[in-house]
Amino acid sequence: MNKGDYISAILRAKGTVFTASEIMLIWNETGSAAARARINYYARNGDIYRIRRGIYAKDKDYNRRELATKVYIPSYVSFETVLAEAGIISQFYKQIFVASYLSRELEIGGQKYAYKHIKDEILTNPSGIVNDSTFSTASAERAFLDVLYLNVDYHFDNLRPLNWERVFELLPIYGGIRRMEEVVRKIYKSYQTE
Repeated sequence: MNKGDYISAILRAKGTVFTASEIMLIWNETGSAAARARINYYARNGDIYRIRRGIYAKDKDYNRRELATKVYIPSYVSFETVLAEAGIISQFYKQIFVASYLSRELEIGGQKYAYKHIKDEILTNPSGIVNDSTFSTASAERAFLDVLYLNVDYHFDNLRPLNWERVFELLPIYGGIRRMEEVVRKIYKSYQTE
């Protein structure tokens, strides 16, 4: 490949954010020192944008949610980010909330990211996860359950957008946690009496 071919391969790829490993896969070169040197060269010359160590973008106008799921893998956008979009909570949060294997708060490029730890068997279960071609997001029902998994005393403003049948289908993912099942049934019962 010529220099222009390497860059055009990245520009043609789906998505806006790539790990170094993903770039090497695009180039059909896995783990070579030459490929790493080439990535660093292109980042230094401004051909690609270095977001942080090992993570690059086509340019500064990258998808923040896509980045959120590339910093720690596996992960998916969930919690208040999804609930606010679905109209289940009215509070607006500037940070992006992400389910991950660890808890961390980061700020990258002026955007705050809040990673919340979820057990591996829950995190890696694909039920209720919507996979865009570039990143994963929880459905409203999965985000609702993720929040309750970490905080059973959470206040929800509007439960109408939830598909309750789907909520109960997803509930077993959380390993039969009795207190969580009780809280979900209690919330559902109070929702029905509204």
